[in-house]
Amino acid sequence: MVVGGVRFPMLSDAGGRIGRVYGVYDEAGGVNIRGRFLIDPDGVVQAMEVLSPPVGRSVSELIRQIKAFQHNRATGEVVPAGWQPGDPTLKPNADLTGNVWKVWKPKSPSQQQ
Repeated sequence: MVVGGVRFPMLSDAGGRIGRVYGVYDEAGGVNIRGRFLIDPDGVVQAMEVLSPPVGRSVSELIRQIKAFQHNRATGEVVPAGWQPGDPTLKPNADLTGNVWKVWKPKSPSQQQ
């Protein structure tokens, strides 16, 4: 369902073995509830999203989050909600504590389009 396919590992869990570990297996229905888990190269779950069947997932948001986690891992910079590659980030330091509002100027909704 993604043009050109998906260029990162994905997992299918037909028997629900992994779904049970992550708490998304529906025993009564015999299926996993829709869930996605972003796991970093160290095996740490960095993000998860679990949705009931009537609500679809956003592939573009998933890819945005993967890119954001990759950027953070490579640079140590903090990536805000809605960030896209090339957008501003924050460089964590002691001076930012309690002062993020002084340096962070997010785009207004009208500027995000």
